[in-house]
Amino acid sequence: MGDALRTVKIKLDVPDERCDDLHQTKDQFLHCANTTSEWAWRHPNDYCITSKQKAETALYDQLRNETELTANLVQKGIRRAIEATKSGVARLKKGDNTSQPHFDAWSVIYDKRSATFYRDRVSLSTVNGRVECDYVVPGDVEGTPIGEYLLNEDYEFRMSTLQYDRSTESFYLHARMRRTERGQEPSTTTSEDAKHRTVLGVDLNVDGSLAVTSTGAFIGNADEMNHRRREFERTRGSMQAAGTRSAHLSIKSMKDREHRWMQNELHRASNQVLDEARDHDCTHIAFENLTDIRKRMGGAKRFHTWAFRRLYQYVEYKAEMVGIEVEQVSPSYTSQRCSSCGFTHENNRQSKHQFVCQKCEYELNADYNASKNIARKLIKRLRSGQKSSGGGAPCQCALKSGTLTLNGDHHASVNSTVEGESTDKPTTSVVGN
Repeated sequence: MGDALRTVKIKLDVPDERCDDLHQTKDQFLHCANTTSEWAWRHPNDYCITSKQKAETALYDQLRNETELTANLVQKGIRRAIEATKSGVARLKKGDNTSQPHFDAWSVIYDKRSATFYRDRVSLSTVNGRVECDYVVPGDVEGTPIGEYLLNEDYEFRMSTLQYDRSTESFYLHARMRRTERGQEPSTTTSEDAKHRTVLGVDLNVDGSLAVTSTGAFIGNADEMNHRRREFERTRGSMQAAGTRSAHLSIKSMKDREHRWMQNELHRASNQVLDEARDHDCTHIAFENLTDIRKRMGGAKRFHTWAFRRLYQYVEYKAEMVGIEVEQVSPSYTSQRCSSCGFTHENNRQSKHQFVCQKCEYELNADYNASKNIARKLIKRLRSGQKSSGGGAPCQCALKSGTLTLNGDHHASVNSTVEGESTDKPTTSVVGN
């Protein structure tokens, strides 16, 4: 039965005074999609942009400033346009006629971050805060999609779409429902051993890029975070010396503003980690174990521990929504082991950001090397847990150029370069730069 995804059309009872908020939300959501489409569609003069990450890096800040949407809805608008651009590029490759995607149909995409789904109502994020809408449910739901899926606890809400019927002036939620594990019927054709596993490794840092993935993505700006934190501490210290009530209130306001900025940066970083995992069809994301991380990482402070844990939590709950597992592995020797030949020595780490293997002379960014070793540790654990004598389905590490198995078999992705080329520099833009 697969993922057992079903779509249920639910009429919403929207308070009269909040209808305009939904209409404005739609207008701004489509603005994000159309702005992205105009930026990404470059045919016939150039290649179209089909990377969600590149689009978000280029347009996210602009669209947040131009709209009153939450971060999640801005991202959804950008991604809708990129998906349409990908489809257009695919048609062009087939020789079909197509043009730049344009969005004018009334629709807004919601997931569990921009909406809270209940069995009898939904709370939707809008340009003017949240609006709570009751479901309009018929008296007899037996045998209907509402009865079989919406009111069935064996089904959970997934990404859904809000639409509007102009003829009846009614709002409808097209809710995507997925059968949960407890609602799955026993299967005789699949097992844990048959699952294909691809792992994305993530290395966390106190300076440079906040996170580096085994696919070569350099995510976040730890240096900017450190700078902002130092400036806040310096200003707070001078205000505390004043000792006035006004200074106390100013400190609290600054702290709240600083906390919101930091959370926003961590949300953006976690979204980029998820994008890497989804773009490379990963089933798992591996982080190093965060226990005692202050003792292990030179220069790490309480602030870094908080930031790392919060980033991990954001990735974990967002990954759960899309069916990706997140696990922690032992950090032992991940910075000293060569991800190419396996030779482990403390002299392999030439500097903070340079790794040169003393045995095979493999040279690459040290954080990128560590992220591949982190992925490899989880692969070993997953592989050892397979019960089949044949080893089960492949367990592999997601790389910029394809995938790599424990046995060293490299499978190149389409249009990739040889693994190892250009690995001494970021392959994606650093957030904040």
